[in-house]
Formats: sequence, C-alpha cells, structure tokens
Amino acid sequence: MSGATDKGGRPQLTRQGSLRRTSLLDAAETVLVARGNADASLRAIAEEAGVRVGHLQHYFPTRADLIKAVLERALDRSLERLADTTGLRVSPDAPPSGQAPQDPVDAADVVAVVLAEQEDPRLVRLYVEVWALAARDEDIAEVVREFYRKYVAHVEAYVRQGRPDWPAEFCRARAETFVALVEGAALMRSGIAGSRSQAMDTQLAQQAAQLLRD
Repeated sequence: MSGATDKGGRPQLTRQGSLRRTSLLDAAETVLVARGNADASLRAIAEEAGVRVGHLQHYFPTRADLIKAVLERALDRSLERLADTTGLRVSPDAPPSGQAPQDPVDAADVVAVVLAEQEDPRLVRLYVEVWALAARDEDIAEVVREFYRKYVAHVEAYVRQGRPDWPAEFCRARAETFVALVEGAALMRSGIAGSRSQAMDTQLAQQAAQLLRD
C-alpha cells in the first residue's frame, strides 16, 4: 500500500493490493451468503480466500471492517446499475447529470432493472443479511441508511427529470414510496416471506412504474 489516501482517508492500494482486496471481499460475501453473519468468522473467510488470518487483517483489521466493506460494495453496485439505466449520476454535492430531460428512460425499463436484482437468490440473501445486521449493529445501520438516502435521491432525480411540473416534496414522496414498495417486495418475491405469482409481479411492475410517472 502507498502513503496516499483516498477520499475516505483510507490508504490507497496498488493494483495488486486492489485485486487482493477484491478477492477477500468476494470470499467474505460467499461466506455471508452461505453461512450467515453468525458463522462468518475471520478464520472462515480467510479459509475461503485461501489466505492466513493475518493476511486478511492486513486489509481489514476487524471483522466489522470487513463486513462493512462487503455491504458497501454490494450496495454501491446496486446504485451503479440504477445509474447506468437512468443515465443519471447523483451526488450530494452536485445536481443530477446525464440524460437530457426531453429524452427520459421509460419508467417500465427502470422498474425492470430494479426488480431484476431480485431474480438473483445470492443477492437477495445478502440483502436479508444486511437488514439483519443493521438491526443490531449501528455502524452497519449507518451504511444501510446512507445507501437508502442515495437510492431515494436517485429515484427522486429521475422522477423530477420526467415530471418537472411536480413539486419537489411530491417527487420525494413518490421516490420514498417506490423504494419502500420494491424493497418490501423482495421478501415476497424471493419466497422468504410468501409465495410469488405472475399476477403479483405484473401488479408490482405496474404500480412501481406509476409512482415514477403517473
């Protein structure tokens, strides 16, 4: 690792260091999904990655550091997929940029991308673990809250792009309702809290699209 730091104050990694860090995060994600947080020890994750515990701790000194990094990466990937679909890049320090307002992405396409994530059982299991962790760990809860702040802000920017006639508060409420609807649907559609049907999928997609445009 070099002496330089990134925006978060963490040491910047060499290319090889970045690859090693990614490999460790992949291993941690695999263990979290397969065994759950209770059995995701540093030793188990090191064994999955094929390294010594000391090597793992060189990159992530504590288990909390490692799990937080896994969750941040997973949540950032979801936001990136949403940004790629809408053509918008939303940041707290700058207005949305990207696709011109006169040529917005169809709401049904945005909904399809969001719901497609729920087709991946591994990702759904990871998110369930995220929510469970957040319920009892304040550091993890803050990671999750920050993700949902960004998620809502991105959806709000998309809504305002397509419906500039709507008041800002109304756009915000629509975005919050959209996120609540599709996130809650993950438990039903995955089979964890109920059974999935084609009729439910159709209604869900229609209602979610209407929140964005109608």
